[in-house]
Amino acid sequence: MSNNEVIRNFSIIAHIDHGKSTLADRLIHKCGGLTDREMKEQVLDSMDIERERGITIKAQTVRLNYNAKDGKKYILNIIDTPGHVDFSYEVSRSLYACEGSILIVDSTQGVEAQTLANVYQALEINHEIIPVLNKIDLPASDVDKTKKQIEDVIGIGTEDAIPCSGKTGEGVEEILEEIIKKLPAPKGKENESLKCLLVDSWYDSYLGVVTLVRVIDGIISKNMKIKMMSTNQEYLVEKVGVFTPKPKDIESLSSGEIGFIITGIKNLSETKVGDTICDANKPLKESLPGFKPSKPVVFCGLFPVDSSEYQKLKDGLAKLQLNDSSFLFEAESSSALGLGFRCGFLGLLHLEIITQRLEREFDINLLTTTPGVVYKVHLNNGKVIDLQNPSSLPDLTHIKSIEEPWIKATIITPDEYLGPIIKVCQDKRGIQKNLTYSGNRAVLNYELPLNEVVFDFYDKLKSLSSGYASFDYEIIEHREGDLVKLGILVNSEPVDALSMMIHKDFAQSIGREVCEKLKDLIPRHNFMIPVQAAIGGKIIARETIKGFKKDVLTKIHGGGARDRKRKLLDKQKKGKTRSKQFGRVEIPQKAFIGVLKISKD
Repeated sequence: MSNNEVIRNFSIIAHIDHGKSTLADRLIHKCGGLTDREMKEQVLDSMDIERERGITIKAQTVRLNYNAKDGKKYILNIIDTPGHVDFSYEVSRSLYACEGSILIVDSTQGVEAQTLANVYQALEINHEIIPVLNKIDLPASDVDKTKKQIEDVIGIGTEDAIPCSGKTGEGVEEILEEIIKKLPAPKGKENESLKCLLVDSWYDSYLGVVTLVRVIDGIISKNMKIKMMSTNQEYLVEKVGVFTPKPKDIESLSSGEIGFIITGIKNLSETKVGDTICDANKPLKESLPGFKPSKPVVFCGLFPVDSSEYQKLKDGLAKLQLNDSSFLFEAESSSALGLGFRCGFLGLLHLEIITQRLEREFDINLLTTTPGVVYKVHLNNGKVIDLQNPSSLPDLTHIKSIEEPWIKATIITPDEYLGPIIKVCQDKRGIQKNLTYSGNRAVLNYELPLNEVVFDFYDKLKSLSSGYASFDYEIIEHREGDLVKLGILVNSEPVDALSMMIHKDFAQSIGREVCEKLKDLIPRHNFMIPVQAAIGGKIIARETIKGFKKDVLTKIHGGGARDRKRKLLDKQKKGKTRSKQFGRVEIPQKAFIGVLKISKD
């Protein structure tokens, strides 16, 4: 029996909160990976924020030894993948490192949007799938209904589906036996030259960058010289090991195995998820398929509320980037908000997690500008530029067209909420592609502009459906749109931090709303202040903040009063005009926060 025959590599896929990490805990406990004393809940989620929100952000891996009922000893490698849409590229690489998947569906909730997205990814790379119905210990559990849903919505057979409970451990033994029976052993030849997939990497303050790898062919061992194919850099392997879940050093990893290597790399950007690693002395001709560098899709400005915390924010961002190469930032300054950073994220959850970690781990009070997406601006001279910040849009006369990113969204909702949800999608310029039913749940497919989804779409969806709708998306392409830059002028001065890219149809209403809000939020001055919304040179909305009026006429009475009054009023008028010319309008920070809230409401 060759070494490969006893290995089973599998990942656990599910929607958020369906019990992936809890089931992984049970499997680890059953195989004796940790003693009773060492076990804690969600043992694979190491970050505070992961444990608190109950979500997995980084893919984690464990190697377990299992003594099966047939008397043989098997090696099981579990990859616990993130379930959230923002990290879908990490999910796809984790799946590529395995031969099969355990699909967990919560038997009280049924199939949800990300269940679908992740299963389709697994089916695309020909995974063998074992359906598992979790949470059967709960009174609301309905196994037969959930089985029917899996068959209707996903289209995979459920006659072998295993009912289990991650909480009580019921059904865990059956899952382990099914993994050995149903999942294929990894293919791969030990005697060929090294071919290895980089599944993930993270920064450890003692060891530098730790790289998680799946060996496809060949052997990777200590003191071997390896090469990363996307960067052509060569490194020496200092350490090889596996997680059991505790890190354990070993001499080498051979084909079919999953483990980690340490090569003395200090910078995470040198290890790209999905890259191919080969032997530097016998380089491969072509790398593994499917590699793409991760690109941020949502951008926003982060500014410290207290400008003295700028350096603290800079250090915090640099530290977070050590562990997250998909997060980008560069310095930017705004006349209204001072010094800050323009940051790029994979999606809205990614943005939320980074800002939360900055506030919590580095104790910084943050001000986030409205999130925006990357537009492709086609110029008349044939050049194409990527626009992240609306304030740097070139002059309209140079622009041929502007393209915005579109997404394909899957929304699963109980059918009584369908009407309002369809209305929201239509209001957001959505195009309905498909609508199917499974029992009383509707599966909606829409194409939507990402710009419309970025603000508040997810919150709206949850509130319209009392929290029952689930939502998943993937970016499909950039499409040309009738987009304009809405600029805000206060006292005829443009305010760069409030400019936004917007569809022409919505420009007038949003412009009017912003002006009305600013009118209430900017304090009155001694002179009148116009607040205007403009597209290019055309003003589309205006509000006026009235100036204070000092009564200069109280002391005047007696003969010739009328002329003297006139003179004093003219003098006052000149003074007001002069102060309007030279006076600066201070826009308080709460005004910015107020306007950012509008965009979200």
